[in-house]
Amino acid sequence: MAAHKTGRFPMDPAGVPFVIPALAVTIFAFAFSWTLVWVLGALITVAMLGFFRDPPRKIPTQPGAVVSPADGLVDSIVINQNPQAGPVGGPCISIFLSVLDVHINRAPCAGRIESTRHVAGQFKNAMDTSSADMNECNWIFMQAGRHQVTVRQIAGLIARRIVCRVQPGQGVKRGERIGLIRFGSRTELYLPAEAIVNVEVGQRVKGGSTVVAWLHE
Repeated sequence: MAAHKTGRFPMDPAGVPFVIPALAVTIFAFAFSWTLVWVLGALITVAMLGFFRDPPRKIPTQPGAVVSPADGLVDSIVINQNPQAGPVGGPCISIFLSVLDVHINRAPCAGRIESTRHVAGQFKNAMDTSSADMNECNWIFMQAGRHQVTVRQIAGLIARRIVCRVQPGQGVKRGERIGLIRFGSRTELYLPAEAIVNVEVGQRVKGGSTVVAWLHE
C-alpha cells in the first residue's frame, strides 16, 4: 500500500502548558528530596506526555480513500437523517476516544473547509452515544471534490476543551491534523450516501491511517 508520512516532534503543542509545569515541579521536588511530590509529579508528566502524544502516521494515498478522523473504537454506524449535519441518507461513523487514545483529529480526505460551527452544551459521558445530542461540540464542514463531508468533535465527561485548527476557505490534505479534544471524547464522520463504508462496529481505528470508507473521486 502506497503511503506517505510527515515527521515532527511527537507531542501536540497543546500539551506544553501541562507538561512543562509538571516537569518543573518534578525536578524541583527531586532536588529537595521531596519523594512523594516528585514521584507524583513524574507520574503526571508521563500521563500528560501520553495524552498529548502525536505519533507519526502513514497516510494512505489510494484515490477515494477516506481515513478515520480520530483514534478510537467505532461504536456506531447509522444513516444520517439530519440535513444540518451532513448528506441525508449517508453514513455517520461514530468513534469513541478513551483517555488512553491519541486525541489528535485529522482530515478524513483532501478538500476545502466550507465552515465551522461551535455549539455549547453539556459534558456527559462520551461512552454513551446519546451524549452526541447534548454535549458541547464543534462542526467542521468540508467540500471534497463533489462530495460534502462533515467532522464533528464532541466533548465528554472529562473533555472540556475542543481545539479546532482549521478555518473556512482553508485547504486540507487527507490525514492532515485539524485539531484535538482533551481527555476523553467522541468524533463523528458524516459521509454522502454513495460512500462505501469500510469498517464495522467494534473495530478500532487509527486517525489518518485507517481507511474507514471509499468515495469515488
